Amino acid sequence: MPKSKKQSSSSDSDSGPDDRAPPAKKSKEQNAKEDKKDAVNNQWTLEKLRQIRISEFRGRKLIDIREFYEKNGELLPGKKGISLSITQWKRLLEVADEVNRAIEG
Repeated sequence: MPKSKKQSSSSDSDSGPDDRAPPAKKSKEQNAKEDKKDAVNNQWTLEKLRQIRISEFRGRKLIDIREFYEKNGELLPGKKGISLSITQWKRLLEVADEVNRAIEG
């Protein structure tokens, strides 16, 4: 008996739909309050649904820079992102000035 091929569709992706309406604008005061709250929860918003979060996996802390999506009113992590070890994160911070100079130059 021949094996059936599993067909994938764009709905299989967990990165969420690309045609979302943009979120409502927030005031500077609302953003400042959310930034304080986020720092307490070890998560920071970079832009819209892109966030930095500190997580733990197998006893190791990781810095997770990831795109999230909303499903049933819940914010879930998507496939697009990277998790850095503490060592990798510190190295990224060390070279950040060099990267900025390369961007500007």
